[in-house]
Amino acid sequence: MKHFLTTLLMLGALAAGMSAAVLPAQALVEIDVNKGNVEPLPIAITDFLSGDALGAEIAGIVAADLKRSGLFAPIDKGAFIEKISNPDAAPRFEDWKVINAQALVTGRVSEEADGRLRAEFRLWDTFAGQQLTGEQFFSSKANSRRVAHIIADAIYERLTGEKGYFDTRVVFIDESGAKNQRRKRLAIMDQDGAGVRYLSDGKSIAMTPRFSPTRQEITYMSYESGEPKVYLLQIETGQRELVGNFPGMTFAPRFSPDGQKVIMSLLREDGNSNIFSMDLRSRTTTRLTNSNAIDTSPSYSPDGSKVVFTSDRGGQPQIYVMGADGSGQTRISFGGGSYSTPVWSPRGDLIAFTKQSGGQFSIGVMKTDGSGERILSTGFQQEGPTWAPNGRVIMFFKEAAGSGGPRLHSIDLTGRNEQPIPTANFASDPAWSPLLE
Repeated sequence: MKHFLTTLLMLGALAAGMSAAVLPAQALVEIDVNKGNVEPLPIAITDFLSGDALGAEIAGIVAADLKRSGLFAPIDKGAFIEKISNPDAAPRFEDWKVINAQALVTGRVSEEADGRLRAEFRLWDTFAGQQLTGEQFFSSKANSRRVAHIIADAIYERLTGEKGYFDTRVVFIDESGAKNQRRKRLAIMDQDGAGVRYLSDGKSIAMTPRFSPTRQEITYMSYESGEPKVYLLQIETGQRELVGNFPGMTFAPRFSPDGQKVIMSLLREDGNSNIFSMDLRSRTTTRLTNSNAIDTSPSYSPDGSKVVFTSDRGGQPQIYVMGADGSGQTRISFGGGSYSTPVWSPRGDLIAFTKQSGGQFSIGVMKTDGSGERILSTGFQQEGPTWAPNGRVIMFFKEAAGSGGPRLHSIDLTGRNEQPIPTANFASDPAWSPLLE
């Protein structure tokens, strides 16, 4: 159940009385996301019936979400033959098959007597002549974008068998002003770039925000004291606190999967940087590395048993894995160039990273033992990968030569679907939230 939405599964209720419209049994439409090259599924998304423009807006957001995933190809509405006048009735499947719409989405948006928004949709398999799913949601009108993202997630999950990632937010650094006087503010937005809200005033440089997996809370680094310190910030209340008053500088904070710890890098006076974890309840710290090198950018595995990090103890930055208690530190990257910002996938199967080699920056992934390295995107300057909660898409920031500043982009694991994320200003350091509740 969504925190502020009432959702009623209508697979039985909405399909009642439609058995006559069901054609002889055929294979239901689905997308195999584990195939190496997935051909986008042609899908027709009709404007949701409503008394105003809101129905078309919600349908447009659903279509944009699905298209951006690279797994769906929404069909131009100008090709539609049937005009849906009653989303409760079975569509004329032949009219949708002739334009090769393998799936069809219909819906309605209305206002309840108490002023709440009611949005409902149905997903149809046009070639099998069957309804695949149907749901309705109640919410305030102000949350209509979230309703659209939730509907897109429901369609994505029904057709791929995996959780969607559209009802999520991204925290990032909004960058404005001249390059030598850049104002860097904490900001948060929907995963598609809409609904930007600023979380800091930009008077002090903020960097590397990261979401808690269990609360609407972020950890980030700020220079407001003159040197970098790690803070916790409650997104909704604005309440903030310092994570330990360490004598040196602290960098690259991340939460543990249970949200009870923060792991980070602490720079000592001797110039060495080591990795520490802090229990947020007891405020006790545990040192995890003890090298005469720079150990930084730690990231927990999703089960919390291991940590991936970067170290230059071998001469140049490479990726290492260790137990969550610091045991068994093992190098796993052996390709040419240097590696940084490793991040463990929420699925546990891959580690994303930044690689610098031959004057180019790349975003790539490797298996957790270092094998199977694949480069997804290469450019003038790009770094800072963050995973969508379903582990299928990565967001990062990149700066094209001569562009003046970084922009956010996303790319899927095939490396063939790179998408810009629109922001009003330059943007860097994205961090993807879990699915909202």
